[in-house]
Amino acid sequence: MHTYSYLAIMTDYITIFKDWVIGLGEKHEVNPLLLGSLYIVSKLCFFSFLGWVLKNLRSKKTILIPLLLACVSFSLPYLYLVIAGRNISIWVYLCIGLMFTYGGFSIWKKITAKPIPVNA
Repeated sequence: MHTYSYLAIMTDYITIFKDWVIGLGEKHEVNPLLLGSLYIVSKLCFFSFLGWVLKNLRSKKTILIPLLLACVSFSLPYLYLVIAGRNISIWVYLCIGLMFTYGGFSIWKKITAKPIPVNA
């Protein structure tokens, strides 16, 4: 019986995970490295643009452009998956659709909500 060190076991698990991700990428014709990079960059941009939105709200400037840029940056990895992906299960499309529908609905509710009067 072989005695494996913790590092060797973790290396095996990382290799298995890497092979699984690459296999999924090949199966669905999506580059996993590009998808992961898009995901990370899009979230960094999303939070940066949200910061810009908050800054503009505080200074009473328009928030339309930074809000649109935040929405586009949030959507990039999902758009790549929808456009470039092949043989993707219907539940993935449903989850993406529900996520965008819920996000749009919650933004609409917040924008159309009447402000609560503050008694000074």
